Amino acid sequence: MKKILFCLIALTLGSCSELLEEVPADTLVSSNFYQTQSDALAGMNAVYGRLNKGLYNRNFYLYTDSFTDDGAAGIGVNNPFIRAIDNFTHAPVNDRFDLAWQEHYDGINRANEVIEKVPAINMDTQLRNRIVGEAKVVRALLYFNLVRLFGSVPLVLSPTASTEGLDVEQASVDAVYEQVKKDLTDAETVLPLTYSAGDVGRATKGAASGLLARLYLTRNQWTLAAQKCKEIIDSKTYELWDDYAKIFQVGTENQKEAIFSVQFASNVSNGNSMMILSMPRGKVPGLTGNEADMPTDDLVKAYETGDRRREVTVRNSLDVGGRTYSFTNCFFKYYDPAAFSASGDSGVNYPVLRYADVLLMYAEALNELNGPTTEAYALVNQVRARARNGKTGVLPNLTGLTKDTFRDAVLNERRVEFAFEGIRWFDLVRTGRMVAVMKAHGKASVQPFHVLLPIPQREIDTNRKLKQNQGY
Repeated sequence: MKKILFCLIALTLGSCSELLEEVPADTLVSSNFYQTQSDALAGMNAVYGRLNKGLYNRNFYLYTDSFTDDGAAGIGVNNPFIRAIDNFTHAPVNDRFDLAWQEHYDGINRANEVIEKVPAINMDTQLRNRIVGEAKVVRALLYFNLVRLFGSVPLVLSPTASTEGLDVEQASVDAVYEQVKKDLTDAETVLPLTYSAGDVGRATKGAASGLLARLYLTRNQWTLAAQKCKEIIDSKTYELWDDYAKIFQVGTENQKEAIFSVQFASNVSNGNSMMILSMPRGKVPGLTGNEADMPTDDLVKAYETGDRRREVTVRNSLDVGGRTYSFTNCFFKYYDPAAFSASGDSGVNYPVLRYADVLLMYAEALNELNGPTTEAYALVNQVRARARNGKTGVLPNLTGLTKDTFRDAVLNERRVEFAFEGIRWFDLVRTGRMVAVMKAHGKASVQPFHVLLPIPQREIDTNRKLKQNQGY
């Protein structure tokens, strides 16, 4: 297993939405860093800091959206490894897979430090337990990503300052899922439902419960998924925005629909690079973009007439200075006007989990248990009603479907609701549709073994106990 570089953030606690900068690695030594309550908070902030550095601000979408029928590599992609991913000709030697592995395990190592070191600090007991719970949510999220992307992976639960001579075997898929479940279940008991303004954005009980629901859905454990979704709904902590656009606007993105989001700010150090990667290239004066990741025509056609989500997600024109500039469909969900002529990095958060997902997961689970019940219809139709944005005669309520056609309808609803939010790939894989959908989408090279990414070759070269996934 590769050497995991670990560094901490030495900052006093501020708002989680005020993103944190890392200090040079040689200024802190983790073995003697965790001494005070401030250290515990700074250490947890370092865990969150891993999420918005590379992982969720530019790389995660490659495996979860660009890999699907929703996204395609655009003219701005010069990296042959990304082109290979787009065409399903990728191999174990690929810098994108190297980054996926490294970034996830770096975040896990940071979380492991908090989970191991913070309990020994003499500090407020409730806060101490909360911080450990937050770290367990992030560790669970990262392992949940890894097991769905790579399958069997090393399950490392203690911090690692050096991996010299350390060869770690892969844990079974079941063992990884069990650890994810344990971390989330532990976190549920110590995390609050909400935070005061200064701490909004930290992991909550709802985040732990929602990720558990997603885990159960992934494992086809329909009863458990339904129960967990119902708990979240019954808590009355969350609700849908009346306008879909509010989810992706700085100032409202952390409010009532957000369950857990990666926090970003409108600057090059702490911004969401998905804006600059997806914006038009050389077509709008003053707008920095490179058209690296483009929405497909197939995605655009999936939106029904009058669907508000389409105009928020995909645009083909932009008004600037009283003039309209036209371009081929570009992905606009994370567009931040404040970053228009500055860094190009958006301040719009990346929603890992939001309330609409809970509603649609609940509807899916109910349908798998009992077919399309009245309650299941109401859940999906609640999401569709919001997408009308006050219009009449568009997006009619679902009705009269069979169990199979309701399942199809929910999957499509998830597609248009969560486009470029890291969900489509996992939905296609867990429902067994990935190969058929991607072949129909023109990806002739796709094979059944592509449901998993290859274990990065550089990791296999370093760790003699790692075994490559079948087909690679």
